Amino acid sequence: MSEVREKLAYSEEHEWAEAVEGQIVRIGITDHAQSLLGDIVFVEFPELGASVSFGESMGSIESVKTVSELYSPVTGKVVKVNEALNDQPELLNGEPYEGGWIAEIEVEGSVEEAFGKLLTAEGYKGIIA
Repeated sequence: MSEVREKLAYSEEHEWAEAVEGQIVRIGITDHAQSLLGDIVFVEFPELGASVSFGESMGSIESVKTVSELYSPVTGKVVKVNEALNDQPELLNGEPYEGGWIAEIEVEGSVEEAFGKLLTAEGYKGIIA
């Protein structure tokens, strides 16, 4: 069974979001997503400073099986990307919630508003069951 962490918010497209500080939200793909993708070999990040919108594509993840779009779970501006994934994309497989985070986004409005559009851990468990 895939790990689903209680303190995170989730999108139906299998991304997670975590409030970091102020209006900054860290995002990544879920344990369920990485297991479906298989061995991840490349991550296409959104550009620093780029505006991203809820539910819109902001990059891609390439595995030995397929290429999958990365959808933004929030609306805002990309303020940081996880450069470690350039040399170690497999971190997405081994540590999807820690070292495998993908980007940090400064959300428009409040984090609470942004998370209001997302699923709770229980809601996400319901769609992957």
